[in-house]
Amino acid sequence: MRLLVFATLFGILFEAGDALQIQCYQCEEMKHNDCSTPEYIVNCTVNVQDMCQKEVLVKPDGIHYRKSCASSGACLIASSGYQQFCTGKLNSVCISCCNTPLCNGPKRKRPTPSAAVMNQPLLLILVLPLMLCPLM
Repeated sequence: MRLLVFATLFGILFEAGDALQIQCYQCEEMKHNDCSTPEYIVNCTVNVQDMCQKEVLVKPDGIHYRKSCASSGACLIASSGYQQFCTGKLNSVCISCCNTPLCNGPKRKRPTPSAAVMNQPLLLILVLPLMLCPLM
């Protein structure tokens, strides 16, 4: 019985650790941030592309966006290398990296944590004594 409870609790607490694949928006040279819609969502390469990348280019005809999956090393090098060109003026190039699902999309308000996530420590407090007490 304790083994079953432990296995269930272990699965609940470490369920998020199994997800080694991130989803990002992916598009080339889109104007007006148009590619932040479901048809542009892609699954990044597992254990290789662990970040989302967003490039903002200021061109004579307006602002263009490139969005893609990226490896953390490549994205961070690119973003630091283009930092001097990120002025917001004509011919500006800004590259940013992030590591949460769909983070290269439009800015959103932070979601409030769900009750299930907030109650996981409470679940641990309630179940742990059951696992530690001998069965009668």
